[in-house]
Amino acid sequence: MHAALTTLLAAAAGGLVAGAVIWRKTGSLDVAMTGNGVLAGLVGITAGTATMNPMGAVVTGGIAGVIVVYSVLFFDRKGVDDPVGAISVHGVCGVWGTLSVGLFSRYADGFVATDNAGLFYGGGGDQLLVQLIGVVLVFAWVTITTGILFAVMKKTMGLRVSREEEIGGLDLHEHGVPGYGPDTSTSVG
Repeated sequence: MHAALTTLLAAAAGGLVAGAVIWRKTGSLDVAMTGNGVLAGLVGITAGTATMNPMGAVVTGGIAGVIVVYSVLFFDRKGVDDPVGAISVHGVCGVWGTLSVGLFSRYADGFVATDNAGLFYGGGGDQLLVQLIGVVLVFAWVTITTGILFAVMKKTMGLRVSREEEIGGLDLHEHGVPGYGPDTSTSVG
């Protein structure tokens, strides 16, 4: 029951905060960004759902909601091709969620050894350091293994589809049907 509560609270906080932040920045509510805020809250709480109290979950989810908005806008400005904000939701907010365990851990679980391990509960910086080391190791592992994987894929099958396939949409070329209705599909030519 505790994990369900912290999960739902973080998701709600992420959605509310992301919606408010994007509304404040653009003057209108962006439903997709609000949805990404909900996902950011879910990703953010995943590492600490059993260790945090409800307030820690709300704060973690709310901060994830802020982070996802600014992260998506940053990657858009840099020209990174991430139309659904997956890097921001899963990567950036995943890092935040992992680090948040070191800040807001209140209860011991199978991974956090003691109650009050979070920095804001008197646990000092030990748990935060453990979480930071974990983030660095996962980043290194993912960077190396995906680098190898993409190098092999580039040499064997290639990484890009043809321009015609890209413009026409991979749904049509891969599955034989468009992914969207005729009023939203882009035709080749």
